[in-house]
Amino acid sequence: MNTKPEIEYMRKLKHQATLGGGEKKIETQHARGKMTARERIEALLDRGSFREIDMFVTHRTTEFGMDQHKILSDSVVTGWGTIGGRAVYIFSQDFTVFGGSLGEVHSEKICKIMDLAMKNGAPVIGLNDSGGARIQEGVVSLGAYADIFLKNSLASGVIPQLSVIMGPCAGGAVYSPALTDFIFMVKKTSHMFITGPDVVKAVTHQDVTFEELGGAEVHSSKSGVCHVMAEDEAECMEQVQQFFSYLPSNNMEDPPHVETGDDPQRQDERLDSIVPKEANKPYDMKEVILSVVDNGEFFEIHEQYAGNIIVGFARLDGYTVGVVANQPSVLAGVLDIKASIKGARFVRFCDCFNIPLVVFEDVPGFLPGVDQEHGGIIIHGAKLLYAFCEATVPKVTIITRKAYGGAYDVMNSKHIRGDYNAAWPAAEIAVMGAEGAVNIIFRKEIAAAPDPDAKRQELIKEYKEKFANPYGAAARGYLDDVIEPSQTRPRLIEALRMLRNKRDVNPPKKHSNMPL
Repeated sequence: MNTKPEIEYMRKLKHQATLGGGEKKIETQHARGKMTARERIEALLDRGSFREIDMFVTHRTTEFGMDQHKILSDSVVTGWGTIGGRAVYIFSQDFTVFGGSLGEVHSEKICKIMDLAMKNGAPVIGLNDSGGARIQEGVVSLGAYADIFLKNSLASGVIPQLSVIMGPCAGGAVYSPALTDFIFMVKKTSHMFITGPDVVKAVTHQDVTFEELGGAEVHSSKSGVCHVMAEDEAECMEQVQQFFSYLPSNNMEDPPHVETGDDPQRQDERLDSIVPKEANKPYDMKEVILSVVDNGEFFEIHEQYAGNIIVGFARLDGYTVGVVANQPSVLAGVLDIKASIKGARFVRFCDCFNIPLVVFEDVPGFLPGVDQEHGGIIIHGAKLLYAFCEATVPKVTIITRKAYGGAYDVMNSKHIRGDYNAAWPAAEIAVMGAEGAVNIIFRKEIAAAPDPDAKRQELIKEYKEKFANPYGAAARGYLDDVIEPSQTRPRLIEALRMLRNKRDVNPPKKHSNMPL
């Protein structure tokens, strides 16, 4: 059967569009260890699910000879598909076409996808690989960026937005990923910065490489810009797929339930002895988390950044939860500027998308010091406090050991609408540790004693027996229960089942004015 000429012509154009900037540029992309825009989409989405739109779009620029150089689909591939059978909208910048530079139609394609995603309540994933603004289009390209920024801000809290940095992302281009919920990067091939190494050298006389200035490792450990880092593009796609499984499609839905096969009543007797008897001896809170959650599976966010607090996604009874935990093995689990910002951002995301919060608390307080005070620990610490106060999702807290001072209040205490607050039997809930409290309260008695050291130790022992336990807080209802550590998993699951239909609201307002 002969195919009609018009169909043949359409097929020819579509094939031409799939080649992007041509075979040579595709080979160059591969030589750099990078996939093409469409290869990335195919690797990320369910096989055969991608449906491209705007394949025939071309730029409208006539300056600088651009009217003689038009490529179908321009420098971004857009469409929709599924991950794990669930709908997702996607755009993938094509570095083989004008270096992936962003101009008018490039922006229009992305904005169209974002509009569709918001109308249909599905997440947006952006695969970024761009040389920046298309200089030939001048101020039009700057306006095109701003159009995307507006869409990002309007979609925030309505649908999940993920940015996957697969190559360069510089100048104004960085602000779209920064406005999204999470940023994934790839070692060695991903770079983000406002100004490149050449400009930095010209202005500050500092010699710095692309990797040192804005590589994945720098943004994962120092700036906190990157939430998840991958060894290569293939691993990055797998991470996004796994991450996606924890999220709801939009703010009106609950996260998907998954049958994990893990017994809700499972107990772990190792937890009964995981906390050292010595108050200042560290232990790894991740061991507690992995013991409690379904099948020991925990998707950590910001793993290399602000290690004194742990955040990430897991499941309990098959339901997604957001875990926030102090880490005693890093800075004793103290709250500082970076930890407060990291925790606050995560708590707010979970609250946006109906993900219950599970808090494991062992916090000696806020980090003291001139650098912290001058760096604004008051404002930054208030961000975490505000995030927990504002959150209306189910919120449960387990105090494993210390809960001292204002940090006790901040870590989802009963006073800021914690729904279920429990402690392990050795937990200490107080303004400060026994030694510090005794030195203040009994300063005169100790100084007047024949043996001040012996008197101090006697008073410390008495103070611990009276105050360094969870029962004073439980007597006032600040704790709902004191539980055996081994029973933490079933107690948490029972509490979350009880809270499954929770309804709580904040006062009507245009928006809050959180301490930024």
